[in-house]
Amino acid sequence: MQSAPPVILSIAGVTKRFGALVANEEINLEIRRGEILALLGENGAGKTTLMNILFGHYVADEGSIRVAGSNGSGLQPLPAGSPQAALRAGIGMVHQHFALAESLTALENIVLGTGSLSSPTLHLREARRKLRQLMIESGLTVDPDERVSRLTVGERQRVEILKVLYRGARILVLDEPTAVLTPQEANGLFAVLRQLKARGLSVIFISHKLREVLAIADRVAVLRGGRKVADRPVAGIDRAMLASLMIGREVPMSRREPQAPGRLVLMLDQADVPGAGGRIGLTQASLEVREGEIIGIAGVSGNGQAALAGLIAGMTRAAVGSVTLFGTPLQPSPRAAVQAGIGRIPEDRHHEGVVGSLTIAENLVLETLNDPTVQRWGFLRFSAIWEHARAVIAAFDVRCPGPDAPVRVLSGGNIQKVILARELGREPRLILANQPARGLDVGATAEVHRRLLEARRRGAGILLISEDLDELLSLSDRIAVIARGRLSPAEPVESLTLERLGLLMAGQDAEDQAA
Repeated sequence: MQSAPPVILSIAGVTKRFGALVANEEINLEIRRGEILALLGENGAGKTTLMNILFGHYVADEGSIRVAGSNGSGLQPLPAGSPQAALRAGIGMVHQHFALAESLTALENIVLGTGSLSSPTLHLREARRKLRQLMIESGLTVDPDERVSRLTVGERQRVEILKVLYRGARILVLDEPTAVLTPQEANGLFAVLRQLKARGLSVIFISHKLREVLAIADRVAVLRGGRKVADRPVAGIDRAMLASLMIGREVPMSRREPQAPGRLVLMLDQADVPGAGGRIGLTQASLEVREGEIIGIAGVSGNGQAALAGLIAGMTRAAVGSVTLFGTPLQPSPRAAVQAGIGRIPEDRHHEGVVGSLTIAENLVLETLNDPTVQRWGFLRFSAIWEHARAVIAAFDVRCPGPDAPVRVLSGGNIQKVILARELGREPRLILANQPARGLDVGATAEVHRRLLEARRRGAGILLISEDLDELLSLSDRIAVIARGRLSPAEPVESLTLERLGLLMAGQDAEDQAA
């Protein structure tokens, strides 16, 4: 019988407190050489804290971390609070948001900070040889001389991983690595990870996408409330079981029921929006949204989604073409958009969705200040505002200290519930939902989806902009793809596959690919 690979990383009894909050409590975790371990948990479960301790950003209050020596020696204590020590021990992290210098080439980004500046030409020559060999061994390919600003999202991720491997990483931590990838790019990443695993690299894979976890991981560890509640092989586990382990209860999944669409709500007709601040705008965008239907917008981040959302929310004006709501031209004004019956769930919930210094109760009435139940004769009716807030908090299960707590103290999932309650409570005729479940755990995501489907049944038209294809395929009636500022025709979800969506997201149709 073949013996198990040796343990390369051991986390023993790690506890971390922030005041009265226990973020990690007696966490024990091991990973073996050539193993892919998925680390799962709700928002606030302690995953990020544990990885920050591993990489030296935080120091644990209790417990220890040991890493196998690069020369094959046994487990050695990892010095606490030192990212440099973590790098020397062979631990590398690739964060969800890339940290690359766009004005430099791929090669320059990879070697940045690794060598002396006394002979940069010689250093780059040697680095190029090392990188070429590393790309052959890893299966990761990128043009070393191309500026990062010209690379695709998938290519940038390869640069990030190569940067870590170039420094000799033996343990690779990936935080939401497929969040901005097309399905084809995600499959390519998984193929590379399997190749690296075969060469002995160990991977800690953090993701909310349970389907991908089951596809790539050997083992899954689940944190809940700062404690490890499960650690088992992936074999024999399904998505429902993983969701239940993360939440501690069965998670009801909402399903889209067949429903005939009603009147035309929103129409974009050949709308152009110039790009701003280096962002891609819109080019000849045409789209229709009807009552009681959800139109999904798929696309890799940065392909014009911001311009589309800004146009509908009244933040920008179409230079060419038109935008109408129930046949009436939509004015380029956020106030006009709200008054016209548009409910907005913005992409940046912290900076655009709420005012962090205001209370939960105050945030809930920001868009209904002229309502006589909220103010009279210019004076706010605080008793009514607080009564309304208490009812909303109970109805939407907002986990908070109370209506008078500043909204900034809430978790991302609970801030999203506040935004949903405010927008859906007005029963808008059109809902602009921009990345409504981004970064949320499975329980909070299920609640967001339930509320959107409930609004659809009520007859609202919904424009759902998302980079999560599973979300789009489960909620949408039709899906359009945005690529380089151009919208494809919206197609019934039943006629679409992940592969076809991936091709459209990459800017080409399946027929073009076949040709």
